Amino acid sequence: MKELDYIIVGCGLAGIAFSEQLRANDKSFVVFDNQSQQSSVVAAGLYNPVILKRFTEVWKAKEQLELALPFYKKLEVLLDVKLDYKLPVYRRFASVEEQNEWFTASDKPNLEDYLSTQLIKNDNPSIIAPLGFGKVLQTGRIDTSTLLKHYKVFLKGIDSYCNETFDYSNLIIEQNCVTYKSIKAKHVVFAEGFGMINNPFFKALPLNVAKGEVITIKAPDLKIDYVLKSSVFVVPEGNDLYSVGATYNWNDKTHQITEEAKKELLDNLKQLLTCNIEVVNQVAGIRPTVKDRRPLIGVHHTNKNIAILNGLGTRGVMIAPSVAKELYNYIEKGIPLNNEININRFNY
Repeated sequence: MKELDYIIVGCGLAGIAFSEQLRANDKSFVVFDNQSQQSSVVAAGLYNPVILKRFTEVWKAKEQLELALPFYKKLEVLLDVKLDYKLPVYRRFASVEEQNEWFTASDKPNLEDYLSTQLIKNDNPSIIAPLGFGKVLQTGRIDTSTLLKHYKVFLKGIDSYCNETFDYSNLIIEQNCVTYKSIKAKHVVFAEGFGMINNPFFKALPLNVAKGEVITIKAPDLKIDYVLKSSVFVVPEGNDLYSVGATYNWNDKTHQITEEAKKELLDNLKQLLTCNIEVVNQVAGIRPTVKDRRPLIGVHHTNKNIAILNGLGTRGVMIAPSVAKELYNYIEKGIPLNNEININRFNY
């Protein structure tokens, strides 16, 4: 019987963030992962402290970024890869009213660090933006697919990765530990994303799912080194390639790509770009979202050895490091969870 401190189920952004908490505190662990959830893989990986529909600050943006950016820096060193690409976001203005709202918002104390007060004129013939752009500061992109790929290799190298589906029926819960097949652990943390809907311990929690699809286009004439935001995001990936996304579908719970989503994204692009584009790839993933737009973090109400780290929604890159730290501090040090994220806010 192998004795460990933790079993983690899921190796997306949530699972990686919790694994790093464990490594930082010399805890032993193993990660079970069957690559079934694609939310972290298909994510554009943007970190952006401003909700650009309404020009309001993302929930706890400052605290999240203060933890997240050093977190990815450490991972770049650990994995010897580049993950963090600093890129400003240019928000296209659709009306003079929007310009006025932008300048009003940029005066607010919680937004002044993030919204440039300088109006940027459009001088790119490939972009339709007669009213110019507002520039969001302290933004960028984390290369999530590179992170996931290399982190799994790292886990395999330290004998902490199991490429298999976790079978809930084999989990035996005892007073102070759990046993799973040949592993005995003090705790199990479920970081399964949309996979939670099959989890017998937590499936009653209100996880809404929002399928998102992203296309990759080749646009040699576009030549931008910033994220372009209009009705869609256009994110430079290098070599004239750009990710364009993302769609929201609340009904379709499959990972299949669809013509409808592709058409929606291309129709939106027609309002934004004049240059020739070629679609070279399309991916789909299911975002784990919650109705109150807050994560699902906590320990099971009757089985204290079982915990959950989920519901990161569309901002997993920013949120994962801080909620992983909160969950770790709650389990190991008894520091109470923020009520806004604690699963006890729901009956399940």
